[in-house]
Amino acid sequence: MPELPEVQTIVNDLIAAGLVGCRFSSVTIRWPGVIHGMRAGTFRRRVMDRRIAAIARRAKFIIWTLDDETRVLVHLRMTGRLHFAAPRSRYARHEHIAFRLDDGRQLRFHDTRKFGRFYLPRDPAAILARLGPEPLASGFTARKLSRRLDARRRQLKPLLLDQQFIAGLGNIYVDEALWDAHLHPLRTADTLDADDARRLHRAIRKVLRRGLKNLGTTLGTGETTFYSLARHRGRNKDRLNVFRRTGAPCPRCRTPIERLVVGQRSTHVCPSCQPAARG
Repeated sequence: MPELPEVQTIVNDLIAAGLVGCRFSSVTIRWPGVIHGMRAGTFRRRVMDRRIAAIARRAKFIIWTLDDETRVLVHLRMTGRLHFAAPRSRYARHEHIAFRLDDGRQLRFHDTRKFGRFYLPRDPAAILARLGPEPLASGFTARKLSRRLDARRRQLKPLLLDQQFIAGLGNIYVDEALWDAHLHPLRTADTLDADDARRLHRAIRKVLRRGLKNLGTTLGTGETTFYSLARHRGRNKDRLNVFRRTGAPCPRCRTPIERLVVGQRSTHVCPSCQPAARG
């Protein structure tokens, strides 16, 4: 699933490709289920002939602000991706929606598992306001994280995956941050002291910035893996320390990495560097 670095990479690509200022001259919806909460025809009518005034990211949402202040929210979920295609080219099996732009290009949404969605809410805040703080924002301090941790008794791994606790983190970067911070994923949040919280805060920002610098993490070669707008692979796989490295030596202590299942999610730890859960 694309996480903060991957979604931000796509946002950056869309802006660099000159999508801001373009007008939707036509919209082809090949699978209506891709539109959340309204009929496909209603979505089409509301975005047709509108220009994109701005593109941004909030958590794992891509946000297109149109020239009438309407906001289209795009969530890629597990396997969604955006790419440009020649307008008359044959549609691939899993291309569910296509936006024809007034400059002649066509932007298509491809999603193998059909979990990705386009939202056109009357009140975007009803969706976005529920999300937790942005971990790379200047206002997200170690002290703020510590206070939020103190108020929770949940295990760290599922808590950090909760988008209402912190926005944008997913399985890859949570595992990497916990390893960097020497914290076990089964530790409960209220057992962390101020030093633990500072290490975790620093680790979260470190692994996300590294993922952004490397244009995201691409795992494997199948259709379900992450690709940029231009279908380039992210380079961050080679910088992962524990994620999907079961049995490989820990980069810090050489102890073999172990795989656990925490909250039904595959989880990777160094049993020596990350002390077992307590509390």
